[in-house]
Amino acid sequence: MSVLEGPSVRLRPLVPADYPTVFGWYNDPEVVAPYDRFSVDTLDSFVASVESAAADPASLAPRFVLERRETPGPIGFVGHYVAHPVLEYVDVWYVLGDRAARGKGYGREAVGLLVGHVFATTSVDRVGATCDVENVPSYRLVEGLGFRREGTLRSALFHHGRWHDIYVYGVTRKEWSERSRPG
Repeated sequence: MSVLEGPSVRLRPLVPADYPTVFGWYNDPEVVAPYDRFSVDTLDSFVASVESAAADPASLAPRFVLERRETPGPIGFVGHYVAHPVLEYVDVWYVLGDRAARGKGYGREAVGLLVGHVFATTSVDRVGATCDVENVPSYRLVEGLGFRREGTLRSALFHHGRWHDIYVYGVTRKEWSERSRPG
């Protein structure tokens, strides 16, 4: 798997030294649970899912660690997966586990690198993302990258004792390439 470099961040494959940190964020209810379903994994099952992710397009395991270029070490993680068994698109997802790194543009840059990578390495014509309607930073991130809100899935995700509405976003290959062109 490749390393993706941006101006201020790097996406790289997870290595065993990353597993405890990423596993901790993945299972921290204050990192994951405010806007998504939360379930505690075991470290062994987490490691197995990470190590098999490259061969499984539907895997929800993290595919890359997000780190600052100037100070290596995980500040978050990102992934992508085939979101539907018939529809031909890939969804991306992202978590900034290091709370001090939030709001500085690292997530946006990381997701931009990931989307560019998906378009460069697959034949899909659409990359999607979903966000809890209450997760303002998440949907601002994808909107800032040129994703268009395509609709709302009502009562689509159950967590924290109630059903949540989910925004559906997408960007096509053509839109991405036009957005990425200089000038």
